[in-house]
Amino acid sequence: MTLIFNPEKYKELLTTYLPKIIRTEAENKQALAIVEDLMHRERTPEENELYQLLITLIEKFEQEYYQPDEQINVHSMLLFLLEQSDKTREELEMVLGSENLMAHILNGQQKITPEQARKLGEFFHVEPSLFIE
Repeated sequence: MTLIFNPEKYKELLTTYLPKIIRTEAENKQALAIVEDLMHRERTPEENELYQLLITLIEKFEQEYYQPDEQINVHSMLLFLLEQSDKTREELEMVLGSENLMAHILNGQQKITPEQARKLGEFFHVEPSLFIE
């Protein structure tokens, strides 16, 4: 069964959560709490849209306020997502194809290819661009 995006349900979510540009640490913590809640459950298409929007807003805030002149460390992001999700290293290994490849990527010894980024994005339910250097 294919779930269909319902604009009215999405509008209700937006009204409930009122996502906006994050400008303070308190706003960032609030957005992170919502993302954490959404991360650990089966999301509707509308919730997934809100989830993606909040991740984008959080990334923008964190890039500007925590690392103004630094690019996001792709490998740290991967480790963070693995730690924060209910996913295991074994599941990640299956996504990447081999234990050796996974170890090299996690250790920062190998860059993530666009195809691997796509698979990782699907696996963690985030934008694949998070994994592109």
